[in-house]
Amino acid sequence: MRALDRAAENNRPITFWLRDDDATEPTNPLEQLLELTAENDVPLTLAVIPAGAGQSLSARLEDEPLVTVAVHGWSHQNHAPEGEKKQELGSHRDPAVVLAEIDQGRKRLEGLFGERAFPMLVPPWNRIDRGLLPALPPLGIQALSTFGRENGNGRIPLLNTHIDIIDWHGTRGGRSEDLLFGEVLRRIGELSGHPLDTIGILSHHLVHDASAWRFLETLFELTRGHPGCRWMRSEEIVRTAQH
Repeated sequence: MRALDRAAENNRPITFWLRDDDATEPTNPLEQLLELTAENDVPLTLAVIPAGAGQSLSARLEDEPLVTVAVHGWSHQNHAPEGEKKQELGSHRDPAVVLAEIDQGRKRLEGLFGERAFPMLVPPWNRIDRGLLPALPPLGIQALSTFGRENGNGRIPLLNTHIDIIDWHGTRGGRSEDLLFGEVLRRIGELSGHPLDTIGILSHHLVHDASAWRFLETLFELTRGHPGCRWMRSEEIVRTAQH
């Protein structure tokens, strides 16, 4: 990829990171994802649904040093009325109830996963009522991750994903490799050099088809060891930006 070659020539490596959503328990697709990322030395941020997570997932991840666990809401339950976009962390309920669930989710994952749990909130469906943002840091939430270009809120670090590999409105499998790499190139053109300015890849292991797996394999092959890019842990990106 010529864009990576130029980044290497300019000594400005591009930061990639990988977030995969909706984990609750060990499954065959999760095994495939863990194997693929480990083989390519790619850190993985696993957005875990606290209400559904238990000791089986905790035990499975004990020997996976590249895996970080993030807080994927509480139960991934939609509370928006019919006809509106799905939201668990919206304005449809008492904010105190929503914040209590977020707090409960963080504590549950820290209890299950210990230091592997990074208190970054990943809202289900990538949506959250902005009115909740000021209350997140007092709950111990250190970062927020949604989807799309970052719009700074000034209240909490925002580490977004930008490339969704799943065709949710069509096949509900992997999107075209050409389209995805085109989006990667466009995102590279948007980068400003800020530590939180990254290329976030979003996957959902439970719905991956052959096309989705093939894209990840190709991306990892192109980027592994390339001097023009680096794969980083989400918590490392956030903490680097704070110093």
